[in-house]
Amino acid sequence: QVQLVESGGGLVQPGGSLRLSCVAEGDIVSISVMGWYRQSPEKQRELVALVTRTDATNYADSVKGRFTIARDSAKNTVFLQMNSLKPEDTAVYVCNVYGYRLDSIPFNAWGQGTQVTVSS
Repeated sequence: QVQLVESGGGLVQPGGSLRLSCVAEGDIVSISVMGWYRQSPEKQRELVALVTRTDATNYADSVKGRFTIARDSAKNTVFLQMNSLKPEDTAVYVCNVYGYRLDSIPFNAWGQGTQVTVSS
């Protein structure tokens, strides 16, 4: 069983910053991709950013230049540094990690989500 523990969400003013963390726990042998999605009542789920095991990254156009994703492979952790936050960034941010468990069993784990609210 693989579980993701997210933290770092909260309420910030426009222009502020937050750093989200996601720790993958369980019988993990390797991780292929770690990423963050977000969803809100008026928007369907969208990919915000991801990072691969080779450190290749991909960002949604709406966050390029403002958000940075990074990983700490030794700790099975992924971070999302969010700067210059805008009200439209308000959403539930959900961590997603996939890779392999013991016996080459693949996994695709999702976190419970952490609320980010950008408002004055």
